[in-house]
Amino acid sequence: MSTGPTHAMSGLLAWAAVTALAENHPIGQLSPQSWAVGAVLATGAALLPDLDHPSSTISRTFGPVSAGASALINTISSFVYRTTRTRKDSNRDGGHRGLTHTLAFALASAVGTTAVVQQSQKWALPVLMFVFAGLAVRGIMNDWCPQKDALLITGVSAGITVLCVVWTEQTPASAAACGVAVGVGCVAHYLGDAITEQGCPILWPIPLAGKTWFPVAPPKIMRMQTGGTVEMAIVGPLITILSVWLSAAALQRTGLLPFLDGFDLLPI
Repeated sequence: MSTGPTHAMSGLLAWAAVTALAENHPIGQLSPQSWAVGAVLATGAALLPDLDHPSSTISRTFGPVSAGASALINTISSFVYRTTRTRKDSNRDGGHRGLTHTLAFALASAVGTTAVVQQSQKWALPVLMFVFAGLAVRGIMNDWCPQKDALLITGVSAGITVLCVVWTEQTPASAAACGVAVGVGCVAHYLGDAITEQGCPILWPIPLAGKTWFPVAPPKIMRMQTGGTVEMAIVGPLITILSVWLSAAALQRTGLLPFLDGFDLLPI
């Protein structure tokens, strides 16, 4: 599940599912504004782990800036892989599907996002929204947007950022929701990669079968080829449909969609 559109929609799906199902938890009782901000962050964060790949969707999003960041992260990821692998781990470069594809990275991203937004709400949220909106737009529009058209992505991300920031009133609770959204988006990415042929080292540095970079994955018969027919014709459309349904269910609870009040979108 490594194509941009599928990853992006999986982030939205994960955020919608968490907020729709957590009815008795604060994360399931967000205002419409906070939910929308979280949706943008989670959708963009579902592309974030691939910053370790110079040819990925995210590395092309903001032109030389994101390309430079990708090269740096790839170098760091390669170093961490080489210094922590065991004899049973594969003898590979380790730049891609390394450090940024672990739960440790997702947790650090979530905590870091919460801390930054809480400490400086006036500038931190707009910056984060701009970056993650760009990732979300690039991910969803990857098949239609020219690979080198960073200007278009920048303009659309700026528009989304302005709308969300003007509409949203920041509180400590909403700052925590921002962190949760980023963490949820990263985990959605890992789950998508885990069902591909290569698997995903989600549990690093916990050793499994003697490997610190054990590729977590289901049995081979349940895996799929990245960008293959199963992903593009079945998994991608299914994720999109579920994203729309659960997003509507979550927004219905916030009171933003009163015309759906007569419908039980989540009968559980």
